[in-house]
Amino acid sequence: MNGKIVIFSAPSGSGKTTLIRHILEKGLPIEFSISATNRTQREGEINGKDYYFLTTEEFKQKIEAQAFIEWEEVYQNHYYGTLRSELTRIWLHNKHVIMDLDVVGGLNIKKQFPQNSLSIFVMPPSHEILRERLLLRNSESPENLEKRIQKAIYEMQFAEQFDKIFVNDHLPTAQSAVLQCVKSFLNE
Repeated sequence: MNGKIVIFSAPSGSGKTTLIRHILEKGLPIEFSISATNRTQREGEINGKDYYFLTTEEFKQKIEAQAFIEWEEVYQNHYYGTLRSELTRIWLHNKHVIMDLDVVGGLNIKKQFPQNSLSIFVMPPSHEILRERLLLRNSESPENLEKRIQKAIYEMQFAEQFDKIFVNDHLPTAQSAVLQCVKSFLNE
């Protein structure tokens, strides 16, 4: 089965993970595609649930073996990618795929699956609110926080290339709107 793919992209701190979790809790025939990365595992993250945590060497070996449907060096020496085996695994369970990808990865997947994918970009209400959200995470050094802010500003330039844009300025409203959009797409 080649099911459908729902792609979420957004700057860090926009709330895309919260929106994805909301959709996953609603009992739709959809499953989260777990990305692979070589970045350090954060406290509370589980290998094989949050990400497939690979060494840099393992990641590069999978690139060489063309095991990724898309991959990117999102930050210097920090690789992220989607394993082909993830889509196959989910589709074999007769479910659709929901993905959390950076902007470039999201657009790459959309290009590969133009007819059976929906790309959603989640916008923060403002740069200031985005900064506040990232600060509240308390997981970034000041240098990394500034890198994320600059990357967010860059990523927002690509929003218009996505099928749908949602501004996450009021979470219940955003959750409702995104859920309706995904349901409509899956029922097409």
